[in-house]
Amino acid sequence: MKILWAKAGGLVPLDTGGKIRSYHILKELARQHEVTFFTFYAAHPDDIHAELDQIFARVVSLPLDIPKPGSTADYLNYGRGLFSRFPYAMAKFYHSSVKRRLREVLAKAAFDVIVVDFLVAAGVVPWNFPCPKVLFTHNVEAMIWQRRYQVARNPLLKLVSWREYRSMENCERRYLQLADRVLTVSEVDRNAFAQFIDPNKIEAIPTGVDVDYFRPEAPTKNVNTLVFTGSMDWMPNEDGILWFMDKILPAIRQEVADVTLEIVGRRPSLALEARAAAEEGVVATGRVDDIRPFVRDASVYVVPLRVGGGTRLKIFEAMAMAKAVVSTTIGAEGLPVAHNQNIIIADEPEEFARQVVRLLNAPAERSALGQSARELVESKYSWPAVAAQFEGILKNVSGAH
Repeated sequence: MKILWAKAGGLVPLDTGGKIRSYHILKELARQHEVTFFTFYAAHPDDIHAELDQIFARVVSLPLDIPKPGSTADYLNYGRGLFSRFPYAMAKFYHSSVKRRLREVLAKAAFDVIVVDFLVAAGVVPWNFPCPKVLFTHNVEAMIWQRRYQVARNPLLKLVSWREYRSMENCERRYLQLADRVLTVSEVDRNAFAQFIDPNKIEAIPTGVDVDYFRPEAPTKNVNTLVFTGSMDWMPNEDGILWFMDKILPAIRQEVADVTLEIVGRRPSLALEARAAAEEGVVATGRVDDIRPFVRDASVYVVPLRVGGGTRLKIFEAMAMAKAVVSTTIGAEGLPVAHNQNIIIADEPEEFARQVVRLLNAPAERSALGQSARELVESKYSWPAVAAQFEGILKNVSGAH
């Protein structure tokens, strides 16, 4: 097959769950098929997208001048887009050069299928182009903004979240209806979309993990350490970890006084950095080259999310390293996990704290939970298996067309 894969937000470095998922599926597809990778993203130093031509038949990468989130320019840009039919999370990527360049690529080559990776890329794809189109959704985007609206306390943030939610919902439904096939990363997301499009054109593919890269290792420290990993410039992650520090960590410390917390992930906000610096035993690392040493040395891996969608690659990575995981229901949403078998689920702050304390005080129990988690992902959720399912769907769509 000749595949055109269009993605907003770039692909490397592999510092978000969406990038990791797309990269591994793309890498497997490129072994057997001719892949043209088209991506547009905020310009940044040390851009390594050019190196992807070692993997794909062709790479077209367009770094864009997009204001840094939370900057004055970002707010001004948002104001200019108030009357756009697109939510700002999408519209900020829609420079005229992107649509023009994509049409040039389509004019010069024939493709068997176009993969639209994430909803954001849908706004630049010519949907009347005579080629089957597969929309690969990693989240129910409107649901994320709806949940953000529900938990927001700041009136201005609440208003912005409501606008993003409603406009995102309109866009999501439009492009889901236009797509020839819709892929989700969980049955939960599939069921959400099936409420307003034909369920027969939706397929769920599982989340995968590199079980050779993420392997169990003996900790190098013998301390009561909790760890959370994720992109800290993604609102659900920041909201979750601040909620954890406010409502859960104090209760844990009443029982385990020496417990520490490591928040590992790129671009923590100034507010989060200040909060971590002011609290003893809490460290926000910012971006790291390798999260494995932090996960390896943690006693318990925590996922205190209250907002989100899709599936949590972070959980599978921790499980592959045989770590005991305590998560909210939303944190583990969409993953084929079982409470008390390979993960602990707790939604109320008091219960979350109680479960963490129990595991901290029971090394044998958390080891057994972690081993069960490793067995689950190792047996069913390697990336080659996930990519093979993805490949079958693309063949089916292109053949039917």
